[in-house]
Amino acid sequence: EEIEKAIDSAGVIAYQRYEHFEDVCEIAANLLSQNAIVGWFQGRSEFGPRALGSRSILMNPSDKKHKDIINSRIKHREEWRPFAGIMLEEYQSEYFVEDYSSEYMLYSLTVKPHQRKKLGAITHKDYTCRIQTVNEKLNDKVTTLLRKYNDMTDCPVLLNTSFNDNGQPIVETPKDALETFKSIDLDYLIIGNYIISKENI
Repeated sequence: EEIEKAIDSAGVIAYQRYEHFEDVCEIAANLLSQNAIVGWFQGRSEFGPRALGSRSILMNPSDKKHKDIINSRIKHREEWRPFAGIMLEEYQSEYFVEDYSSEYMLYSLTVKPHQRKKLGAITHKDYTCRIQTVNEKLNDKVTTLLRKYNDMTDCPVLLNTSFNDNGQPIVETPKDALETFKSIDLDYLIIGNYIISKENI
């Protein structure tokens, strides 16, 4: 009800509600595979120094140019600042030299040489990446999305940055999410079982 009220108040151009969350993730994974920039709002709010998969902006991590695209369109940060990633924990050893858990995105791990191109947008100049590893227990919704994305692209990783405009706090409520969606250059907002677009879906 709160989401629908926020949508009505925001005057969003187009949205679709889906009965099953699996369908939402299937569509979201397809949009991300086509290089859309997606606002992701699921479950309870979060706070702290990192976006941990409940209030996130997500993008395909493979193309090195995506770092500059998301920075120029949305984040407007210093050029040298890297973006982080979020991934399915069971694939960590395939992508990173270090294999210790990184559930709260507190560590920069070394990307293995043969995976650096695949993670071009989130691999820093020193070949590290600040990564969060997730599972169903930690965050079942973003885990479902990552599994769908991996099925489509053979990549269990997404670029993950906090859902906020530069200089603003991370979004907390559906109203926050809709206002931020309208004010920044996101392609889609996925909130609960709703997919929202600035154009017809």
